[in-house]
Amino acid sequence: MSTCATETILPEPPWRVGLDSARRLTLPGLVLVSAAAMVVTSYYHMPTVRTWLDGVAEFRTRWGWAYAATAQALCAGLIPFLYLHFHPATRAMHPARHGAFFVLFWAYKGIEVDVFYRAQALMFGDGPELASILPKVAVDQFVYNPLFAAPIAVLVYAWKDAGWNWAVPRADLRSPRWYYRRVLPVMIAVWAVWIPAVSCVYALPLALQLPLCSLVNCFWVILFSLMTARERTG
Repeated sequence: MSTCATETILPEPPWRVGLDSARRLTLPGLVLVSAAAMVVTSYYHMPTVRTWLDGVAEFRTRWGWAYAATAQALCAGLIPFLYLHFHPATRAMHPARHGAFFVLFWAYKGIEVDVFYRAQALMFGDGPELASILPKVAVDQFVYNPLFAAPIAVLVYAWKDAGWNWAVPRADLRSPRWYYRRVLPVMIAVWAVWIPAVSCVYALPLALQLPLCSLVNCFWVILFSLMTARERTG
């Protein structure tokens, strides 16, 4: 008489999924943060670059929220969507009808981030000193992002992935440990890249913070989507 043992494969803990995502993002994230740091260093040490970026700052200030919405809609919405739509690994998950979602969602996020950056400047100042940068990074990454921005983004993207059916993400939200299952893995990956990235963003004057954030977001959305696609396909 023989016995057959069946091995039960338990799902990977969310925190481990997040750590694995952070590990995968280490090299591309390092490149991305290094590029952001080069922008900051060039602004303060290269007069030609500073003159050019001051022109960007003047343009950004003149157009206000219209610039914020347009920059994020283009850099974090349209450009990443077009890349993901035509990339073989992500084409099926990003059909043409999702283009409007990417543009509109990130246009809204541009205004939201603009308001948040202005509020941070009022609370902690607008200088490149550590006394101004560190509290902004702390509030950004450990209050605003985990308690508001990330949960909202997870829900909205889940709504999109469910074919615009709110019943699916709403039911998931009511299930036990939703934050632990859905938001925590995202936040761990976000912290790996965005803690150093927003440190660079807040090292610039207020008028240049959103332009740099938009550029970083362009590559971040693509990187994170490609990584997620690899995980879904095994």
